[in-house]
Amino acid sequence: MKLGSRHLLLASTVCFGLLLAISATVFCFSQRQPGLPSASIQLDGADLQYFPPGPEFKLSREAAAMKASSERYLREAE
Repeated sequence: MKLGSRHLLLASTVCFGLLLAISATVFCFSQRQPGLPSASIQLDGADLQYFPPGPEFKLSREAAAMKASSERYLREAE
């Protein structure tokens, strides 16, 4: 490829990308659909995910094991 044909290819690729981005934006506005979720959406509870109650601190067993280990270490050190 010559240097001129590379510039032509690059310019046509950039123009195509810009045209694609503009047309996608216009299509979004013509459909009147927001690109991001709106803060005014009312949740009816059907789309909420349920999490069963559990400990607030997820690593309670590990924390208890570390505390027991440090207490054992301090008793042995005395």
